[in-house]
Amino acid sequence: MTLPASLTVGLKEWAVLDSALESGRQILLLRKGGISESIGGFQLEHSEFVIFPTYLHQNATMLKSPWAGKVARVDAEPGTIRITIAAEVTDILRVRDRKQIDALDDQHIWLPPLIDMRFNYRPENPLYLILIRASRLPQPVTIDNTPAYAGCKSWVPLSNPIPTVGATPVLSDADFQTRREVILHRMA
Repeated sequence: MTLPASLTVGLKEWAVLDSALESGRQILLLRKGGISESIGGFQLEHSEFVIFPTYLHQNATMLKSPWAGKVARVDAEPGTIRITIAAEVTDILRVRDRKQIDALDDQHIWLPPLIDMRFNYRPENPLYLILIRASRLPQPVTIDNTPAYAGCKSWVPLSNPIPTVGATPVLSDADFQTRREVILHRMA
């Protein structure tokens, strides 16, 4: 997979998860929102995007150590957002039951209460595991956090394109493929 020269959409994720993706600690996301059911299966609204870090709803009690200690305490979202990661979706897997996520405990930074919350939120909607190939942008991009970006939504259309030329994968091809195969095997 190859990133386009620029991206114009961001996926909102906790800033601490942005750090886990950037460090290579995690290559997966859990989602109910931003998924479209269609004839023959399901699809993500965007398969390439930047990670748009959010701060306000982060919850350290739902994260493993040392990630819990990295949660910034804030009363409001910051006036500017620093974007460092571009992502490409490699796989979207429907989660059938909790045992599947439990089998992936070493692959993520979440504690059981967060996973329970994801399962219990709108239980009529399926939960999806999204594997992403994260790449560091050649230079972090700081943007104004405008009112258009506010609110509880998955996708943020960006006012200006974020350049990705020169972005480097967080994990080598071999390391990413090994991690991907472990997750796919455990989800089977």
